[in-house]
Amino acid sequence: MNEMPFFWGAIAILLLMLVMNAVKVLREYERGVIFFLGRFAGVKGPGLIIVWPVIQAIVKVDLRTIVLDVPKQDVISRDNVSVKVNAVVYFRVLDPAKAIIQVANAFEATSQLAQTTLRSVLGQHELDEMLAQREKLNADVQQILDSSTDAWGIKVSHVEIKHVDLDETMIRAMARQAEAERARRAKVIHAEGEKQAAQTLVEAAQLLGADPRAIQLRYMQTLTELGNDRSNTIVFPLPIDLLRPLLEP
Repeated sequence: MNEMPFFWGAIAILLLMLVMNAVKVLREYERGVIFFLGRFAGVKGPGLIIVWPVIQAIVKVDLRTIVLDVPKQDVISRDNVSVKVNAVVYFRVLDPAKAIIQVANAFEATSQLAQTTLRSVLGQHELDEMLAQREKLNADVQQILDSSTDAWGIKVSHVEIKHVDLDETMIRAMARQAEAERARRAKVIHAEGEKQAAQTLVEAAQLLGADPRAIQLRYMQTLTELGNDRSNTIVFPLPIDLLRPLLEP
């Protein structure tokens, strides 16, 4: 008879431990995927939930946005330039049940898919497009990743290409190309200036040639400007047209 209280006390302690072990608290950003005897039984949370040991199991899923750093990938562009590209992928779980049931490791699967997609998309573009159209490439990679991970209950919200690294040989070649382009533009600008100056001189000559008095006035103005100069000796030709009125009887 003395063993009965001890027996019931042990039973009570076991029941208390069972209840305490069954009580789970999920945070606001967590959900629990419940399995009953191995079969999917629903998603619970956040807050206080009951999961009975042995017959039920729970897998916690974090719903916060995850920042995935995609390691550097060797990419060969469409114009056969080898570059190393890395990126950052922002994604989160929208459907906890799919993220647990449809794929073994949703995060690892998304990482591997991001690497292959990055190589595939960038390999369809030339090097100049990789450097100048980064926003468009980000959108293309994001769209492909988002549609591919939809079956896993994952939403890819943003993709950002961080670096496009070139080898030293390609960097020197691009520097030479940029220098040649700057020299070409300088020559074009200089030629345009010479062309405009020549056109202006032709127009001025036509205006001066239309009236001989205009030439005489310009000549006198030039003499006035030279008179203010501090140079020692100036030899200036005297047009005969200026003397003709004086020589006429």
